[in-house]
Amino acid sequence: MAAADSWYHEKESAWLYGAVAAAEPDPGRRALFLKLAAAAEEQAACWRRRDPGIPDHYSPALRARIVARLLRHIPPRHLRRVLAAMKLRGLSVYAGRHAPVAHAMPTSASEVGGRHTSLGGNNLRAAVFGASDGLVSNASLVMGVAGAGLPPDALLLTGMAGLLAGALSMAAGEYVSVRSQREFYEHQIALEREELAVYPDEEAEELALIYNARGLEMNEAREVSRKLLANPEHALDVLAREELGLNPDDLGSPLGAALSSFCCFAVGAAIPLLPFLFRFQGNDAIGGAAAVTVCALFGLGVLLSLFTGHGALRGGLRQVLVGGGAGLLAWSVGRLLGASVG
Repeated sequence: MAAADSWYHEKESAWLYGAVAAAEPDPGRRALFLKLAAAAEEQAACWRRRDPGIPDHYSPALRARIVARLLRHIPPRHLRRVLAAMKLRGLSVYAGRHAPVAHAMPTSASEVGGRHTSLGGNNLRAAVFGASDGLVSNASLVMGVAGAGLPPDALLLTGMAGLLAGALSMAAGEYVSVRSQREFYEHQIALEREELAVYPDEEAEELALIYNARGLEMNEAREVSRKLLANPEHALDVLAREELGLNPDDLGSPLGAALSSFCCFAVGAAIPLLPFLFRFQGNDAIGGAAAVTVCALFGLGVLLSLFTGHGALRGGLRQVLVGGGAGLLAWSVGRLLGASVG
């Protein structure tokens, strides 16, 4: 990672820590995130000293602004997965449903994370993927049949059949969901590995701040963090569990994700059918289906960017290109088949 990219990441983290602190009602946790914001500002200053050519002005990216706006309406506890994708630390203070700020500290790497569960939000993430899958697959089905020249009533019947069949086959979509979650974890660990190599003392201090916020005296917290990070074999696992709140041994509930995906696949698959349900006719129905599909694809791409760590605009446009390309290809094939059969 270039120095300018690292500087920008630290500035973004400091800005988002401030947003989390403003939304956090607990004084202890609020103080923790304010301290982490100050630490991120110091690390940004360190990168700027390494490269004087880095500009002094910082402007939050679209994805960061979306997360900050969400924090105004949703408690940080319920946005842990999104915040982890933004590479924020200290999320282990939200471990458990009603976890207190203070509890017993680990004394070895084997004890770290034993009381933690996964970040949560896995069902929400699977629901977004399910809606995206339903939207793309059913839009492609409808466009393919429309290209063959079928009337609107036949297109509606075909779309309803595709909705039901696709929702019942979402077990295959679970593979994509679980794999994406694994990629997310590996992405976070790769970033943590690089930062641990560049400034290990600062990483130890951030970990100490987390333990201090959970009730340990600061000097003792520093001693515990240094001990846990001394072994390179366990350091990344410690940071993943305690700083990011990630548990590599727990990738979420497949049953909960499957149920959410089933329902949301049906919702996504219903979107291209809206113009036909409202009795649009001919090219108006097909054009309306394409328009609502493109809008929905962009919105889902923005939502997916909150989980993947990519930019919101990039995520939205990529979803439009992939899904729109699939629909256009299906329409072209249907057009050719319709012409050859006719």
